[in-house]
Amino acid sequence: MKFLIAALLAIFAYGLNADIDPDSHGPVGVMGDHYHKAGEIMLSYRFMLMSMRDNLNGKKIISPETIVTSIPNTFSSLPMMPAKLRVTPTKMNMQMHMLGMMYAPNDRVTVMGMVNQITNKMSHITFAGPAGATMLGNFETKTSGFGDINLSGLFKIHETAQSRWHINAGLSIPTGSIDKKGSILTPMNTSPLVRLPYPMQLGSGTFDLIMGLTNARKWETWGWGSQWMSVMRLNKNTEDYSLGNQHKFNTWLSYQLSDRLSASTRVELIHQSDIKGRDQMIIAPVQTADPDRQGGQRLNIAVGLNAVLPDKRLRMAIEILAPSFQKLNGPQLSTDWSITLGTQFIP
Repeated sequence: MKFLIAALLAIFAYGLNADIDPDSHGPVGVMGDHYHKAGEIMLSYRFMLMSMRDNLNGKKIISPETIVTSIPNTFSSLPMMPAKLRVTPTKMNMQMHMLGMMYAPNDRVTVMGMVNQITNKMSHITFAGPAGATMLGNFETKTSGFGDINLSGLFKIHETAQSRWHINAGLSIPTGSIDKKGSILTPMNTSPLVRLPYPMQLGSGTFDLIMGLTNARKWETWGWGSQWMSVMRLNKNTEDYSLGNQHKFNTWLSYQLSDRLSASTRVELIHQSDIKGRDQMIIAPVQTADPDRQGGQRLNIAVGLNAVLPDKRLRMAIEILAPSFQKLNGPQLSTDWSITLGTQFIP
């Protein structure tokens, strides 16, 4: 992290030769929203913090006590496995550092690459024995490391003074770990070291196709746009499963408050499918180990601010997001809020 900050400061000290308007790009939470002119390079850094808490079964909040007394354990047919779930997560925090670069070899194509570093923390309650609602204790699991690498191309379709369209197409390369381990507290009051459930892993383990379509418009001090983006898994990974496909639609509106500051609002709809297949090493009486409890739909609302320095050489942005609707294949932890900070610059 210290190296990254030093690198950003060094690039900024070197100087920029292109002006950036506060609303020339989409909100900081939208990826691949704009392309560049021939020969232009843009470097970016984003930090995202997301908080999850409260378990949803469909659209309804369900308590840990209700989960362990009413929700079947998908592994109940295996030896020594209880009929109902016995461990339930209570909250999860995820931190992600994202470093990206965009380069336009010509006026119609911009190539983009992104690497990220992820830290996941999840808190749990374990209930004693094979049945009942007697709490045994609490424990936390943590994983950290690099995630998958994304390589994409942005292909310009049409551009006027007030509107631009482009296609997003790329590939996610499976560089993130899918075999992270941690100590857990079992209902029998033991603490084995096991492979952690799917939400705690750092990558998909598969090559994933990224496809999308983006439109952005500008009229005087107003800007707006929309983007469809899908991630489709091309194969099963080495552990014989694939994460579910994800389809995402964003639409946003921005208003330029001054020549250095703009405000934005965004609506995001996400459809996430369940996992296909199963990792034979992930076996536990907890919902996060169940491949059929990973999908759902979310509708998020976000607000943001975008600013440039007085000489318009560096753009900085912040966006805060919260869900307005969630329907999850539960029980499953719901999103509580997220915040994204970012900076973009053209050396």
